[in-house]
Amino acid sequence: MPTEKAHGLQIVQNCAAFAENGAEVTLYVARRVNTPELRAVKDIYAHYGVPPNFAIQRVPCFDLLLLDRAGQLLFAVQSLSYTLALLVLMLFKPADLYYSRDVLTLLALSLIKPRRKLVYEAHSLAKSSWGAWLQRLCVRRVGLVVAITGHLARKLRERGAKYVIIEHDGYRDQRFADLPDQESARRALDLPREAFIVGYVGRLHTMSMSKGVDTLIDAIAASERPISLCLVGGPDEMAAQLCERWRAHGLSESGFLYAGQVAPSDVPRYLAAFDVCALPLPFTEHFAYYASPLKLFEYMRAGKAILASDLPAIAEVVCHEETALLAPPDDVAAFGMALIRLYEDESLRARLGASAQAQSTQHTWSARAARILSAARSLSQAPIDAPQTQQR
Repeated sequence: MPTEKAHGLQIVQNCAAFAENGAEVTLYVARRVNTPELRAVKDIYAHYGVPPNFAIQRVPCFDLLLLDRAGQLLFAVQSLSYTLALLVLMLFKPADLYYSRDVLTLLALSLIKPRRKLVYEAHSLAKSSWGAWLQRLCVRRVGLVVAITGHLARKLRERGAKYVIIEHDGYRDQRFADLPDQESARRALDLPREAFIVGYVGRLHTMSMSKGVDTLIDAIAASERPISLCLVGGPDEMAAQLCERWRAHGLSESGFLYAGQVAPSDVPRYLAAFDVCALPLPFTEHFAYYASPLKLFEYMRAGKAILASDLPAIAEVVCHEETALLAPPDDVAAFGMALIRLYEDESLRARLGASAQAQSTQHTWSARAARILSAARSLSQAPIDAPQTQQR
């Protein structure tokens, strides 16, 4: 920590939101050597655009990833060393609530802490036999499970979770307090003033899976409209491959705008500069059922027209023709037709953006944290075996 991946932003914004709701929060992270670029970050709070209203404590552990991606075995050893160090530390750190996304951490804590004090925020369904066994054990040994999609909540109930709430990811409203107008944002970012810009923010792949930007490029070419594409994220080598794909279509090189990885605090300004925000995820089990992309909620708050893949997890948040245009995943023709509509109809863009922005208020991290804390408090006051499941 910090990290270039989205989970780091999600975690610190979660912590800040809990603190804003009156909790005294300490974030425990593994003490590891970071990349040269991220070692240069001196203020994590400023880097992520959150107030310093929670403490960060680094836990010593083996840093075996220094051995150049040494493999799953050494990663497991590193994780175990962190968990054991954290367990010893927690013996002397009483708290009202222990909140984690990590199964192993929670299983260890369940050995020394009451079940009702443990909260598991689940972001995926473990698939391997060993991982599924650990997750099944975890959801039965914690007081509350927070699932980021409805499908994930159902699957975790099947694994034995008794107390489950559904809370999608969110955004920090304060990051958008001084959102510039489009012209000012483009001037500050040196983006072309008159271009029609479709923007994509975030990593270009996850767990070696494409995020669908290749489909978006093909759709821009198919639209036969002068549309520019701005990518805010990385890695650089994948962006270079996408640029080659752009050129292969005969598209103007000046229309491929690559900002690279920027500090999370700079993202709102890029969103303000776009005409359309894109989320062209392909159909995979992960994206369809277990993804709650941070960018979707920030797109909504920015008040921009959204073009996204019609996946179950996305459709839990936005509605076709009301708060976004949804197209079948991987369907170049459908994405192309949607781009044409958005390019040619300014009133459509304005309507979709305004509707999404109005709906975004329920997805702030602060509102989310308040609901989670309320659920945890009500659980702590209920008999441990009382049937209690909440959904949103």
